[in-house]
Amino acid sequence: MTAAYDVIGLDYANLRRPDPRIGAMIDEALGDAERVLNVGAGSGSYEPAGRLVTAVEPSVAMIRQRAASAAPAVEAYAEALPFEDRSFDAAMAVNTVHHWSDKARGMAEMRRVTRGRIVVLTSDPSFRDPWLLDYFPRLATLDDAQMPSMSDYARWLGPVDVLPVPVPHDCIDGFLYSYWRRPHAYLDPAVRRAMSSFHALGDVSAGLERLAADLDSGAWADRYHALLDLPDRDVGYRLVVTR
Repeated sequence: MTAAYDVIGLDYANLRRPDPRIGAMIDEALGDAERVLNVGAGSGSYEPAGRLVTAVEPSVAMIRQRAASAAPAVEAYAEALPFEDRSFDAAMAVNTVHHWSDKARGMAEMRRVTRGRIVVLTSDPSFRDPWLLDYFPRLATLDDAQMPSMSDYARWLGPVDVLPVPVPHDCIDGFLYSYWRRPHAYLDPAVRRAMSSFHALGDVSAGLERLAADLDSGAWADRYHALLDLPDRDVGYRLVVTR
């Protein structure tokens, strides 16, 4: 997935900004950890302030977009972390595990270098968001193929708590389901370019044409009007936290 992110990542930092409400959940889950490893760190989203963070990221394009004030980044893969055993108080991975070539190995490496809690923000593949799948049904197949199940995390990490992460209607992080109440956003190529799922799907022109037509005619609003008054929504994102 490194090559893909060398393309996706070209304007990633401008569209994938950390949402403070999601960030607060991650920060709380990290507890009192001082030394934190961020695996698959990308441009630095959700790295907690006030802690000694070390970032690991395989994509040079992503590393180049890290702010000068961001944590130091090491170019490496989750499956081969270049650190001694038990080097960190906690480790985190945000919307990244589904890209790893060997997920079990990556989780084992996180466990090896961490003496405390592991926190993973991910998506539950058993969750099906109806409206986006209406237009892009292959998303379900993609999720099934690449997203670990919640039981996978328990198998890899031992006992875990799985916490729902409600996505605010005005979420500023442009991940796949962040625009659940702003459907016009998906018509923007720049928005889609920051979403790895759309990169993986390839040609989505038929779905985009149907979505544009339904937005113009009012059919989308008629079908999903109940969403328009919700302040936030469970769209399948989960915080997996080791006990």
